[in-house]
Amino acid sequence: MSAAAVRIRAAHDASGDAPGGATGDAPALAQVLLDCVEAGASVSFMWPLSQQQALAFWDGVLASARRGERIVLLAEDSVSGDTVGTVQVVFAVADNQPHRADVAKMLVHRRARRRGVGAALLQAAESAARAAGRTLLVLDTVSGGDGERLYARLGWQRVGVIPGYALWPRGGLCDTTYFYKALA
Repeated sequence: MSAAAVRIRAAHDASGDAPGGATGDAPALAQVLLDCVEAGASVSFMWPLSQQQALAFWDGVLASARRGERIVLLAEDSVSGDTVGTVQVVFAVADNQPHRADVAKMLVHRRARRRGVGAALLQAAESAARAAGRTLLVLDTVSGGDGERLYARLGWQRVGVIPGYALWPRGGLCDTTYFYKALA
């Protein structure tokens, strides 16, 4: 699978007015989250992570998107239709930051890594933020990981590192690097 073999679209919940099907996209997104956490991604969850916890997380995220608080994008394999990645653009809630958003939960399933899916998701997130009138994006990622290299390669500016910021899914502290990107 290459980035050309991936379709990026907005995720949908099961609210009845979205084309995501009877259950929406939460189950597929939960599978991506479970795979990433099992593989060691420090993305706010500890291992073991249950299917129920993952579904509850995505149900809440998709409800937030329905309220207009964020945009949730997903990457689908254009051949199989499987969900292989996701990213969120979370709008700032402070009155003095209407121009800003956070990029969050950039997740790519292990079977789709190193094939351009992350870059395609990030570029789609930037476009969605721009279309929503945002001109500044901020994100954080595990220091020294694939994400850090991807963000730097795609023109994000490194701000700095916070040592021991979070835990790995199986325990132990990890450092976090912050980035920003001004959108043209």
